[in-house]
Amino acid sequence: MATSHFELFLEDTTIPDPDTDCPLGPDCLYGLYVSWCALQGVEPRTDIAFRAGMHLCGIDIHDARLRMTGPAAADYILSSYPPAA
Repeated sequence: MATSHFELFLEDTTIPDPDTDCPLGPDCLYGLYVSWCALQGVEPRTDIAFRAGMHLCGIDIHDARLRMTGPAAADYILSSYPPAA
């Protein structure tokens, strides 16, 4: 079976973290996805399509129990900070 766009995203950017008391929320997860798409050179899907894709992958975006990792995580974190004065 072919790996979906969203499965590739999850494989490249997240690792399970079942014991976390601060799971990735919907906005962070989508921001990480947008960063991953930019690095991959692909157009990100809409937020609604992303949420549907996460649901199909078995991810509860409100309690993902995932941790960010890899280049997209670094890109997302750096992009989230305000510019230095």
